[in-house]
Amino acid sequence: MRLSHLPLRLTTGAFILNSGWGKRNLDAESAAGVQAMAARALPPVASMDPVTFGKMLSYAEMSLGAALLAPFIPSRLVGLGLAAFSGSLVTMYLKTPGMTEADGIRPTQQGTGLAKDIWMLGIAASLILDRKRVRAAKQ
Repeated sequence: MRLSHLPLRLTTGAFILNSGWGKRNLDAESAAGVQAMAARALPPVASMDPVTFGKMLSYAEMSLGAALLAPFIPSRLVGLGLAAFSGSLVTMYLKTPGMTEADGIRPTQQGTGLAKDIWMLGIAASLILDRKRVRAAKQ
């Protein structure tokens, strides 16, 4: 892990880990609400049991958060995981009625909470695209 990746990974990892931790014991009604929103981005999740979905989401978020915090996991690898996660959140934001203004992009007041996930997608892109510079061997 590069030193320049440390702030990106620490802040995002801690945020996602905490989010997953908070979803550990979702009640059936709360899990069903989260599942309904997620089904807009990933339709197959609609067929799952809501409580099972809530637990799986919690475990996935905690795993991704822990991976981002673990310095021995390559940044490009955790960047790919973060891109998949944040990409699905952005898709959910774009497909949920009432979250965007008439232009379909800018968030409404209600959509601001989901629109912020675009920053995680940018962080993922930075982790994936940043490469170590290779010095040309002098001959």
